[in-house]
Amino acid sequence: MSLREKLRKQREASGTSLDVFDIASNPFPSASQTLGHYHCPVPEDDDAERRILTFLCDRRTDVLVVSGPQGVGKTNFLNYLESQIQDARTEIGGYYVVRYLADPEPSFDGLIHTIFQEFGTEHLRIVSRSLSDSGDPGSVLSQTVQSYDLQNALQSLHDNSSDDEIFELCLEWLFGFRLLKSHRENLGVTFRLDTVESRTAVLRDYVRLSARLGRLNGIFLMLDELEKQAGVLGPRAVIRYLSALRAITDALPTHLFVVIAITPDALLRYSSALPALRSRFADPLELRPLMHATEARELADFYLERARIVGENKATDRLISGHEIEVVFGKGKALAELRGDAGVRQRDFLNRLHDIAEGKIQRVS
Repeated sequence: MSLREKLRKQREASGTSLDVFDIASNPFPSASQTLGHYHCPVPEDDDAERRILTFLCDRRTDVLVVSGPQGVGKTNFLNYLESQIQDARTEIGGYYVVRYLADPEPSFDGLIHTIFQEFGTEHLRIVSRSLSDSGDPGSVLSQTVQSYDLQNALQSLHDNSSDDEIFELCLEWLFGFRLLKSHRENLGVTFRLDTVESRTAVLRDYVRLSARLGRLNGIFLMLDELEKQAGVLGPRAVIRYLSALRAITDALPTHLFVVIAITPDALLRYSSALPALRSRFADPLELRPLMHATEARELADFYLERARIVGENKATDRLISGHEIEVVFGKGKALAELRGDAGVRQRDFLNRLHDIAEGKIQRVS
């Protein structure tokens, strides 16, 4: 049977999986699906949300480390936190969320670039208008901004607020692009931002000014898969990257909340390689693999319930039985013990359930 014939048959049988299993689609994510699936509540949710609420109140910089082996749900946890923060932005203004995946960008430059990209020219325009509203832009800039080049650039934006090109030029300069004649003449800058120190200093001044003008309350910086830096960088480059990460948290004692997802072995290596980071990486939230069959049942039932079509009540069978869940968990636990793992990784467990569920859905379609 050709693929086209299978698709036609599937369309003709639409609704069958709903009638039999009371679902519209496979409820379990495959191992390759890192986005778009549900977050099963865990106790660590409350700990993370408590620290976020504290930051929203006092705006003091904090670093939240989420630790756990590969496949335990760190990315899913970050996705959940990001969605909660984005949802809360309807109640609070002036917060930016920057999500950064460490791989494949093999330098700290990409992170700084991403932060300024999140601000964009729109925030530059907001700052420019707020400087006008302050009544004395020159005084505000001299009192708040230490970088002479940034003072000149922002003053130029203020003086030429109707010129769209100058805002693009300023963003290019903040990105650390090669300094051209147009940057020098239009912005009054003399140096390219091509070092960690210069970029960090300008970011510090920009955040400080934005906060003083009432246009920035905080930045949520979410770093996923930080352990991959060791795979794309040499040991010395990793140290430089980590030092730069430490520098940015030191430069911004307020208005920055960093969430770092990392494996325990990488956390240990990085802390040993750069002892100054130990205080930033202290007291991590540890996500554990599935240790008991009851945990596996709860996780599977959570996904089944979220996928159920409420109000239909047509189901004549359960997509995955309790016995099947226990068998999948048992086999996974045996393999985990052979590998020396403490428990069954959620990604592997859900992927196996996905395969089983997909086979059943295909058979009834």
